[in-house]
Amino acid sequence: MDTKELLKKVRKIEIKTRRLSDHIFGGEYHSTFKGRGMTFSEVRQYQYGDDVRSIDWNVTARYNEPFVKVFEEERELTLMLLVDISGSEFFGTVGQFKREVVTEVSATLAFSALQNNDKVGLILFSDEVELYIPPKKGKSHVLRIIRELLEFEPKSHRTDLSEALKFLSNVIKKKAIVFVLSDFMAEDYEKTLRVTGNKHDLTGIRIYDPMESDIPNLGMVRMLDAESGKLRLVNTQSRRLRNAYAAHYRDRVGYYRDTFTRAGCGTLDCRVDESYVKKLLGYFKRRG
Repeated sequence: MDTKELLKKVRKIEIKTRRLSDHIFGGEYHSTFKGRGMTFSEVRQYQYGDDVRSIDWNVTARYNEPFVKVFEEERELTLMLLVDISGSEFFGTVGQFKREVVTEVSATLAFSALQNNDKVGLILFSDEVELYIPPKKGKSHVLRIIRELLEFEPKSHRTDLSEALKFLSNVIKKKAIVFVLSDFMAEDYEKTLRVTGNKHDLTGIRIYDPMESDIPNLGMVRMLDAESGKLRLVNTQSRRLRNAYAAHYRDRVGYYRDTFTRAGCGTLDCRVDESYVKKLLGYFKRRG
């Protein structure tokens, strides 16, 4: 992708997702994800209806009239996007690759955080951490994240969510809002997820294509394994093969849902041909 085409795509995504975050998600994001606590702001004279427990007795004694302490929410938060860029994310049958939807959802979340003056960071992963962008504020920083989501080429096509979660725990010490965007065709990440979920506010967003769950009966077909890179001749007429594939797919999806639920983390499923806007808004409202 040349620079001109890349900038055009970045601008297109910025216009679409920023409009969503400004007019739809901004308030929902703010009310869903609270700050780290309350911090002291100032003292002022007592007014009728103030809680007597907030009276500052030292200042009251000094001025011989009641004063109260005023606190405000310590709002600044960190949003971390953990994005799966393994080979299976380049699958798509209904107009968009999964990775394109992942990019739009990530951009919408990033601009929502930007609107609330929160920091945004990015981890791109396959079976290793491919890229880490530390959390920062600002529009130019968010646009850099979008550029990387659009053009970054992974070294590996396999998936290991556990490695990405371990890396997150090592680099982000304070509690953060974490969204993991993947198809979750991975395994053996329950222990790491439980540890990470205890430290951070974590949500899994599963992006999937409706054609992934079953293999259609098309006779002998050459198929490319997106993660291993191997080309295989597959007899899709075999009911046993089709049933085995469907069972494997259901197992991976079930593992994702059960594991995230047991770890106290949120889950959200977004099909590539459905509106992720409604899904995100509904999730925020349930959380809020």
